[in-house]
Amino acid sequence: MEKKKKVVLAFSGGLDTSFAAKYLSEDLGYEVHTAIANTGGFSPEELKTIEEKALKLGAASHASLDITGEYYEKSIKYMIAGNVLRNGTYPISVSSERIFQAIAIIEYAKKIGADAVAHGSTGAGNDQVRFDLTFQILAPEIEIITPTRDMTLTREYEIEYLKKHGIEADFKKMEYSINKGLWGTSIGGKETLRSDQTLPESAYPSQITEKGEDRITIGFEKGEISTVNGKRYGNKVDSIREVERLGSRFGIGRDMHIGDTIIGIKGRVGFEAAGPILIIAAHKMLEKHTLTKWQQYWKDQIGTWYGMFLHESQYLEPVMRDMEAFLENSQRNVTGTVEIILRPYSFTLVGVDSSFDLMKTDFGEYGEVNKAWSADDVKGFTKILGNQMKIYHNVQLRNGKDE
Repeated sequence: MEKKKKVVLAFSGGLDTSFAAKYLSEDLGYEVHTAIANTGGFSPEELKTIEEKALKLGAASHASLDITGEYYEKSIKYMIAGNVLRNGTYPISVSSERIFQAIAIIEYAKKIGADAVAHGSTGAGNDQVRFDLTFQILAPEIEIITPTRDMTLTREYEIEYLKKHGIEADFKKMEYSINKGLWGTSIGGKETLRSDQTLPESAYPSQITEKGEDRITIGFEKGEISTVNGKRYGNKVDSIREVERLGSRFGIGRDMHIGDTIIGIKGRVGFEAAGPILIIAAHKMLEKHTLTKWQQYWKDQIGTWYGMFLHESQYLEPVMRDMEAFLENSQRNVTGTVEIILRPYSFTLVGVDSSFDLMKTDFGEYGEVNKAWSADDVKGFTKILGNQMKIYHNVQLRNGKDE
């Protein structure tokens, strides 16, 4: 008997990858080995359920690859340093984690000697590029198989296919595509395909349980989260999870992201990311107190570019390491604590406490008292500051123009 070809399928347990697992083994005759690269979005119980589902779909084996710590060290800490929010809204949750999932999957495929690697991305989204590009760079010799994309399948078709093959599942729940990770959860469904609709409350994995308000503090050391409510956790990942837990009770961090995709069309997705939104907001406020004007200006430029490159699958481009070096160096004085008031669907930044606070000086208090300069100093400074504009307007008047 001819030996079956071996394929590693990036498996999340969702509709697209469930279809792919069954189709690759049943219709294409592959020996399917599923693998999930966990970026912090799954509990041990959920990972066990996903493994059981993969084996039930016909997978020869299943592997859970925990890359949460690597994901934080190589991506999240730089997104915090850069205050990265795509289009000022989205904390690049799925965009960033997909790269590290792709790296983990292709390394696993090489480890077990797979002939091919597969993913469940459609032909109309960003993930297909993120997976394909990473696979091509790190293992050009391994074939890439993408059933959902190549066959231009709808969610309805995939559901019917699984039903015909005797697969029982919560197909109602499968109407929404949910991608959960440490840095947020994205939700796609019929409403996100339209410009005039939003997700129903039931589509969000976290539900609001708090109606009043609460105060929390987030501590930072050199730009990295260090404490939550004064408590130092075992690692940064646990600190992020605690902020997420506290904020998600109030429904904080929910929004709809509309942006330009890698393939050139507009894309729309819902998300919830209480942890990222609160951490970035607190971090940005602390930077306003501890960085100079020009540090903030250039860091904003780098952060925007870093986020865009990460979103567009350019993580392996060497310029990313250069931007990371800049971002990390900019954080040397970003140390302190930020207090936040949490309310349903909203929050308020109260203030910061930092020994590097540039407001705490003997030079003066804004709008109140000047201590390091005199009134005559300001008069002279203002005259010199206006010289260039005075010269320009004088020349305009001399030439009969009045601007």
